[in-house]
Amino acid sequence: MTTRILPAAGDPDAARAISTLLSQLPAAEPAAPVPDSASLLDTLGRLAAESVDELPEVVLVHERIGPVPALDLIREVALRFPAVGVVLLSSDTGPALFSAAMDSGARGLVGLPPSYEELAARVQAAAQWAAGVRRHLGRPAEAPTGPGGRVVTVAGAKGGVGTTFAAVQFALAAAAAGRRTALVDMDLQAGDVGSYLDVQFRRSIADLAGIQDISPRVLQDAVYDDRTGLALLLAPADGERGEEVDDRAARHVLTALRSRYELVVVDCGTNVTGANAAAVEGADVAVLVTTPDVVSVRAAKRMVRMWERLQVRKAEDTTMVVNRWSRHTEIQPALIEKITKTRVVRTPVPAAFKELQAVVDAGRVQDLDNRSTVKQALWTVAGELGLLAAPTAPEPATAVAAGAIPAATTAPAAAAAPGSALAVRRPGPVARLRRGAGDRGAIGPWLRRGREH
Repeated sequence: MTTRILPAAGDPDAARAISTLLSQLPAAEPAAPVPDSASLLDTLGRLAAESVDELPEVVLVHERIGPVPALDLIREVALRFPAVGVVLLSSDTGPALFSAAMDSGARGLVGLPPSYEELAARVQAAAQWAAGVRRHLGRPAEAPTGPGGRVVTVAGAKGGVGTTFAAVQFALAAAAAGRRTALVDMDLQAGDVGSYLDVQFRRSIADLAGIQDISPRVLQDAVYDDRTGLALLLAPADGERGEEVDDRAARHVLTALRSRYELVVVDCGTNVTGANAAAVEGADVAVLVTTPDVVSVRAAKRMVRMWERLQVRKAEDTTMVVNRWSRHTEIQPALIEKITKTRVVRTPVPAAFKELQAVVDAGRVQDLDNRSTVKQALWTVAGELGLLAAPTAPEPATAVAAGAIPAATTAPAAAAAPGSALAVRRPGPVARLRRGAGDRGAIGPWLRRGREH
């Protein structure tokens, strides 16, 4: 997900300084600076004639560009190329110029000389805006190109149903398929993603909680790049620090991750907190894991009903994964679907803990053999969820041929398009959480927004 940036600066020294700074931005592809307004408009016009997708996501306009004044140039670019986010670089960052720049169609204002943090934040915001406009102009809504990846949350009906193991395998499957994937541990008090992957890291999601504007550099410092290809954002080692991550922090973190990764898999654990409720509500796909026994199915129904009452997510928008299934199980997936009113995936995960015991005890589930029936089932479910390829693209045959993905995972994908039978929705408004006075970190009463009719 590369952000293309076209700077426009008439001053050669300013152009060199801007280009140097842009080259340090992660996932950025800066073009050579154009020296004047005519060159900028000609360049954009030539690219737009080929395709809207050829246009850069962001254009930086220096205050001393000429011969057309900067604000007039911004207005021209905004009118002729609405799919481009324009950012003004100016030594004057007062409210009057800021208001004039916004009226002209700019998506941001950066002071001169520009700082890395401010430039990165403004470029990221403008790129996200440009990606949204292009989706409305005809690009498939779920396409992962450009900023704006998909978020998949994995929650458990109760403790011990295999939530974290499923989330880790989903992320590993997506990474093996060539997708740039982040795995977030949002089980804030009892997160075990690091234990499953044998990872210890000094940073966690709690370190991002107090930051209002998460820049790419700050995010990079908090994320651990694992040798499996996953980017890991772990839960805090000290469980009490989980209180620092509220619903607003969760939104900011997931927005920052969306801008850098094609896919963000979030392990939400089994407890409903403000942070993981915000994640579930804003997710493209929400997965609930259960096992086919009476206690777990009742817990799954209880969780789904709670999400509905609190307006976090509807039952029909929730995807159920049945773990530890066997043909002799009295409660079958069809019955679970009927009881919970959710959409159960076509592939249940078999009960075969003996296959997992060695890698789980060693804390290296990434080394699970491809012949494992549990791994094959979970990676097949990942295909059903649409995690192994972009939603509009076919499954990547090269990864299967190379042995990175178990061949069994491709069978269900051939029967239907990835995710076609699953409930996928666009993010809605985030449910509001209110902490009661004196709760000391326990989730406070939710503000019911009412559906009584």
